[in-house]
Amino acid sequence: MSGTASKWGDLLPRTLSAVVLLGVGGLAIWQGGFLFHEFVVIICGGMVWELTRMLSGGDQKVSLCMGALAAVVLALTDFVPGQAILPMLLAVPLAGAGQLKKDRAIYVAYAAGLMLACYGLIVLRDVRGAYWVLWLVAVVVATDVAGYFAGRLIGGPKFWPKVSPKKTWSGTMAGWVAAGCVGMAFGGTPLIILSVLTAFASQMGDAAESAIKRHTGIKDSSNLIPGHGGLLDRFDAMLGAALLVLVLGAVLGLPAT
Repeated sequence: MSGTASKWGDLLPRTLSAVVLLGVGGLAIWQGGFLFHEFVVIICGGMVWELTRMLSGGDQKVSLCMGALAAVVLALTDFVPGQAILPMLLAVPLAGAGQLKKDRAIYVAYAAGLMLACYGLIVLRDVRGAYWVLWLVAVVVATDVAGYFAGRLIGGPKFWPKVSPKKTWSGTMAGWVAAGCVGMAFGGTPLIILSVLTAFASQMGDAAESAIKRHTGIKDSSNLIPGHGGLLDRFDAMLGAALLVLVLGAVLGLPAT
């Protein structure tokens, strides 16, 4: 009995936190414009603060400065010429790496992906509308929920034990199936394929953050969200998914819905 309770002990706080996040995020997505931009800006700043905090050994001054810088830079992308946006976004990880004593390459790679993914979310909402952002959120949530329940109910071999010891192949594949169902609900065959690819990208986003936490010996990126840990713990999968959609959208274009 105690083993069962332990297995599901985080379900209630995870569910309550997810409901609050979905409510606030859903409102921001629906409203779009300034509200959505600022929502993403705040989340971005918080995640860069957490990342810097983990890789700087807990240096609060550097972490707060980098979080603030990331938020300001992302907010300023609304007001600068298009050709200046990429250098501005990449300046954040380079500035942060200069403040670290080690793990600079890890910081640059992850922070660059983080900044680009957050910018990609803003572009997706502005250019393609709420429908596409809701699709993206639905894919990530469905992948996470299906993986959570399948992994605990079915179990089985681990997907990548050295990086994420709790993830199983059953949960991983259940996430792909759930994402495909989301794609079917939102559009035709091209969107089903894109949804499955996006689900895999979201799982890789989760794995990347897990690798950083194992590297630094930290369990959670922070304790901001009950049941989830920090913002990175909650949005790591979204970062991977958004980054893939940004790249595919820029290179190949997104399918019609």
